[in-house]
Amino acid sequence: MEENIGNQFLEMSKSKNMPPSAQSQGLPQPPLELSVPADAELIDLPSPSQIKVPSVDLRQAIEKRETLRAYAETNLSLEELSYLLWATQGVKMVTDRPVTKRTVPSAGSRHAFETWLLVNRVDGLQPGLYRYVALTHRLIRMPAIQAIRQTLTDACSHQKHVFESAVTFFWVTVAERMTWRYPARGYRYLFLDAGHVCQNLYLTAEQIGCGVCAIAAYDDDLVNQALQLDGKKLFTIYIASLGKRAK
Repeated sequence: MEENIGNQFLEMSKSKNMPPSAQSQGLPQPPLELSVPADAELIDLPSPSQIKVPSVDLRQAIEKRETLRAYAETNLSLEELSYLLWATQGVKMVTDRPVTKRTVPSAGSRHAFETWLLVNRVDGLQPGLYRYVALTHRLIRMPAIQAIRQTLTDACSHQKHVFESAVTFFWVTVAERMTWRYPARGYRYLFLDAGHVCQNLYLTAEQIGCGVCAIAAYDDDLVNQALQLDGKKLFTIYIASLGKRAK
């Protein structure tokens, strides 16, 4: 089924008879960010400008980067998590168009991702499910089933490094945000954008003594269900577990 859907998107994106975009039809642009429920508990994150991280040579970070599936039982600080979120989806400015300019590139500055987090070991945060509110650099606690940690581990092909991570990132696509401007071809750009985001996570993790494992082996339906996504307008496109390196 997944292979057929992928082939369908590929064929659609190659078509020279694609329908006009919603943007060209004058339809309103989707919001830059998912709305925050009125009763949501907002958690302020340390300002990126105030966070101190060790300096690292870019070449050294690239050479050292490798996939890591075993993590120390050490907490991430809230400052470190704040830095990782800023480095992967941080908003530098909002233009008059309006679009967001962020720390990663995106086709047409569409930035169609939202970040969900499975938090296991982060100072100052209770274990559970969170969503990053990029425009104001805050977190909100998301409703989740009691066994969310095990459920998401099982949905990721029972890969134990999800369960043992300090935090696992789930990048969720708001498809309309991209296809409003780029109809069928926009689905190509979503997957390209996901690579930009995850690579930033890999490199910045090296600065703070962490390692990352990018994950594509997961059950789409189970992950989306656990995150309470419909799987069509909102769906998980990429996952990455992260934790401190063992000394």
